[in-house]
Amino acid sequence: MQDKVIEELIKAETKRQREGLEMIPSENHTSPDVLKALGSRLTDKYSEGYPGKRYYGGCEVVDKVENLARDRAKKLFGVSHANVQPYSGSPANQAIYFALVDPGDTVMGMHLYYGGHMTHGLKVNFSGTLYNSVQYHTGKDGYLDYEEMADMATREKPKLIFVGATAYPRIFDWKKLREIADLCNAWLIADVSHISGLIVAGAHPSPVGYAHVIMTTTHKTLRGPRGAMILCDGNPSNPLKAVERTPENLPTLIDRAIIPGLQGGPHNHQTAAIAIALREASLPSFKTYGKQIVKNAKKLADELTKRDFELVTGGTDNHLLLVDLTNKKVIGAEAEVALGKAGITMNKNTVPFDPRPPFSPSGIRMGTPALTTRGMKEAQMVQIAEWIDQVIEHRNDDKFLEKIHRDVKKLCKQYPLPGEAKAK
Repeated sequence: MQDKVIEELIKAETKRQREGLEMIPSENHTSPDVLKALGSRLTDKYSEGYPGKRYYGGCEVVDKVENLARDRAKKLFGVSHANVQPYSGSPANQAIYFALVDPGDTVMGMHLYYGGHMTHGLKVNFSGTLYNSVQYHTGKDGYLDYEEMADMATREKPKLIFVGATAYPRIFDWKKLREIADLCNAWLIADVSHISGLIVAGAHPSPVGYAHVIMTTTHKTLRGPRGAMILCDGNPSNPLKAVERTPENLPTLIDRAIIPGLQGGPHNHQTAAIAIALREASLPSFKTYGKQIVKNAKKLADELTKRDFELVTGGTDNHLLLVDLTNKKVIGAEAEVALGKAGITMNKNTVPFDPRPPFSPSGIRMGTPALTTRGMKEAQMVQIAEWIDQVIEHRNDDKFLEKIHRDVKKLCKQYPLPGEAKAK
């Protein structure tokens, strides 16, 4: 690389990942094949439109790439239509709003501070400013409050309900959620960005057959590049032609919202990398991987509970844990910094009914996807829980944190990043 400054920064970030435990639940480690596609000449090609309906010439190859990604997505998730062009999750969600509701319409989503996502109606986000957003919450126990959701849907009559989360450690009851949406004839949107890999692996129920539209990013438990997909059933037609907002027209509504509605040319190198990740997710080994993510999360939850950590909902059903640190007399931001010094990366996070502000919350969020990608299992979760406990106890002792980091590095050498050789 001619740009030595950037080259050194890339090396530094790779080293940071190699020598540390990546435990932010929305992060993972991609395969060498995914990385190779991301660095390919496909990035040079403009291809506005869809396969067979491009605005530019020279798209015969990228048409094949996108068709392959779409076909693999449809087969993997069991839907009849897939759009693989969204640049990332937030633009994908914006496209869903654009396709199905009008500015000023009432929409409903899970409040960010209770585990939701900002694009599900947070007031400072486009979804809470362009639309009349009403927000549902969890109960005091941290579980989704389905009764509150039903009451809110009946009272507010939203035209669209977003379901999905960034910090919810339990299973979603898609059947019950569809029944709630049907109370007000609302579109049910499943944002499964965090759990799509678990769904593919059979470690979490699928929303297919219940949600009208499914959105997922491709870089979390699905273990692909940064990107997103929108999935649905229906009968696609010409995306340049306006159609009514009916279930059978969902493919056309979604495609039309992406382009010409919101985006320009798709990122073809990203599409190819998504196609590779979808192939990898179709292999038997991926099912084993997805189920091990949950096993690791449950073991980590058990070990932290033994060490007097207070877990929201008391545990987990998926890939993440949300921990209220109030009884440890430390705030999430302080814990994040101390753990980072020890080579353990996770993020501060609000907990349900948190009395503290979001930039200085009471909790911390952690997950097991990246650890599992490196091959770690339950035995390593025991050690990691012990390190977390020690770091919180000695959070102000930098020398002690450095010692923990040395121990972390020793473990990481035994579990290399994908494509790297095990250290001797």
